[in-house]
Amino acid sequence: MNDDSNPIGRVISGPAAPLERAAAAWRDQPVDWDRMAEAKPYAVRREQTTIERPVTVRGRGTFFGKSIRTLTFCPTDAEGWWFERTDLPDSLPVRCSIRNVWTTGSIVSNIVLRSGSPHNYIRMAEHMIALRMGLGIDNLRIRIDSGDPPLFDRGSKELVEALDSAGRRRAGRPVPYVTVREKVTVSNGHGGFLTLVPAEAGNPSLELDVALAFRTAIGQQRIRFAVDPATFAYGATARTNASAGTVLFCRTLGWMFADVRNLGYTFENLLVAGRFRYWNRALLEHDGKSLEAAWHRACLDLLAAIALIDDGLFVGKIVSYKSGHGLDVEMVRRLYQESLLTPFTPA
Repeated sequence: MNDDSNPIGRVISGPAAPLERAAAAWRDQPVDWDRMAEAKPYAVRREQTTIERPVTVRGRGTFFGKSIRTLTFCPTDAEGWWFERTDLPDSLPVRCSIRNVWTTGSIVSNIVLRSGSPHNYIRMAEHMIALRMGLGIDNLRIRIDSGDPPLFDRGSKELVEALDSAGRRRAGRPVPYVTVREKVTVSNGHGGFLTLVPAEAGNPSLELDVALAFRTAIGQQRIRFAVDPATFAYGATARTNASAGTVLFCRTLGWMFADVRNLGYTFENLLVAGRFRYWNRALLEHDGKSLEAAWHRACLDLLAAIALIDDGLFVGKIVSYKSGHGLDVEMVRRLYQESLLTPFTPA
């Protein structure tokens, strides 16, 4: 995925008119950290895996910060990632799938999964399901004691460490790989786009080029890397970010909304960006510049949407410029509506 390549494919959603200018802006934005040269040869996994033993993590609630929420990762013989609401014993498990996406949020942007009853939902699912793409675990059952997952001070690092401690065992089924039939793009009409490129023959890897452009201290950030467990674990420590204006709203007028009033975010688990400086310490520096927002966007937002592809493990290349949950989910939805996914056979 060369920097001077055309990042726009066939437009399958959104207006095409703004894309020429957006592509030029993307090309002009320098790459802050290009890790492609250090990408390791991809170790093709032939057999699906699950974890060896259950492991539990706890943390303050995301939407009900005064409550402690519990997640238990469990091995399973079922194919895919599944959520089981232990407080709703009569509800069926919810599969991590584009078919079960309810919304991407309004006041608080997040991916919400739901199946069956409107009570059987899981909010802020992205910070959990992204691990499906980064850790090489194909099948998993996640038991959760409410629809409100726990928050942590290091992004999803605690979840990565928990799953690493749980071991692995083979599931006795081959790993299916998929890619896109052609280069496709979705546009948000505001200068943002997301492009998926087919995997090259014999190269079953997933390469990301993720660029941000904020009018806050975050500013412009761009990273390029191939997804592997070590790189993912590094990026998974990145916290959710918010503007200082959003934080001020949440602490004033936002108190009229229960979803905002009870949020569990603090200056430890949230990166707050003012107009010219951060309100707290920004992490994941490279060459003196924090790239925390870009790493969060790549590893815990974008890969979460790609994890919603349940036909197999997606491989190929992705260019993301000023995109977000709504556009990510729209891309995956369009892939299924237009039958754009195709099996990929590793060499």
